[in-house]
Amino acid sequence: MPRTAATTADSDQTDIAQAQHRILTVLVTAQILSGAGLAAGITVGALLAQEMLGSTSLAGLPSGLFTAGSALAAVAVGRISQASGRRPGLAAGYLTGAIGSLGVIAAAVLDNPILLFIALFVYGAGTATNLQARYAGADLATASHRGRAVSTVLVATTLGGIVGPNLAAPTGALAHTLGIPYLAGPFLLAALAYALAALVLAVWLRPDPLLLARTLERGTEPAATPAAEIASTDDPGKGVMVGGLVMALTQLVMVAVMTMTPVHLHDHGHGTAAAGLVIAVHVGAMYLPSPLTGWLVDRCGRLPVAVASGVTLSAAGVLAAAAPGDSVVVLALALALLGVGWNLGLVAGTAIITDTVPLMTRAKTQGTVDVSIAIAGATGGMGSGLMVAATSYPTLALAGGVLALAIVPIAALTSRPRNP
Repeated sequence: MPRTAATTADSDQTDIAQAQHRILTVLVTAQILSGAGLAAGITVGALLAQEMLGSTSLAGLPSGLFTAGSALAAVAVGRISQASGRRPGLAAGYLTGAIGSLGVIAAAVLDNPILLFIALFVYGAGTATNLQARYAGADLATASHRGRAVSTVLVATTLGGIVGPNLAAPTGALAHTLGIPYLAGPFLLAALAYALAALVLAVWLRPDPLLLARTLERGTEPAATPAAEIASTDDPGKGVMVGGLVMALTQLVMVAVMTMTPVHLHDHGHGTAAAGLVIAVHVGAMYLPSPLTGWLVDRCGRLPVAVASGVTLSAAGVLAAAAPGDSVVVLALALALLGVGWNLGLVAGTAIITDTVPLMTRAKTQGTVDVSIAIAGATGGMGSGLMVAATSYPTLALAGGVLALAIVPIAALTSRPRNP
């Protein structure tokens, strides 16, 4: 019996759905591995710098180097993906992160601070690649399922992020046995995790989601996105601006408040266990709500969820500012709201970018947008310490809450119907 056009179309859709399922499975596996590498290194980066330099004055430098390295890597991964596909772009990014991890170990063995700083910069490529992978999950997803595809990739980072820090002590003991400084141990895990993530993507991320999406686009008329509230659907530049602003603002506010919360707790007599608990709650809230966020983005629209992000971050800032210094519970709740607000903004902003940027320039544009996110994070991290030193933690938290509200008019103006 001859196949009708409808039968052929149904078969093609089934093939695409199967390819998307395979791609998401591979991306989730790589994200779990890279999450372990990312968290393990960040856990001891500042401590290693402090030990090697014999001073706390530059202990915050590793965070800045991670961020600077991730900004440069975001551009590189985006350009490689643009030219050759997601598979080589993401694999190269994770392999670079693995090389940076090995460089940190070498610096620790040689007790060479200069090499340490260079290696930490290179190590930042893993951070950028971990974030860029969310775009690969959305390449083949239909517009009505993009939020959920992005969230599936994001939530996978949680498992690795939980496992990584808990392996700091065992990997430190292993490093000591091998004659490597104890604090360099987690970078053994980071090197292995990033290398395995690169291998998984290089071998199994087939078909390449971006290249297949381009092939499919050539054979079909572009479908209208159901996210009709995005006024920039026919104006990619406006869509990039809106999505980028939403993600940059959420990143700046989140990093600023998060960075100084452990210091605030310490100043009020709490130990590292209390700070660790609050940050663990925060990190969990950053990633665990992703499936629900993705569903909301697809069901309710990108811009309403972006507005919810600004309101949630504002509530987090107000609660953190009002929290008694001796109340770990209230600060943990504030940091949980901070994480949820960040998640809402990241998933909504990612969907806006993916909706509005043409496939032929999508990867390059996404890499550029992630640079702005990295710069916003660096600004929030470095500026938060200066602001607390000049004023106070409650002032910082309140200022972050006010700044987050800027997302509301951005989304409201964008969704306003235009005159014909």
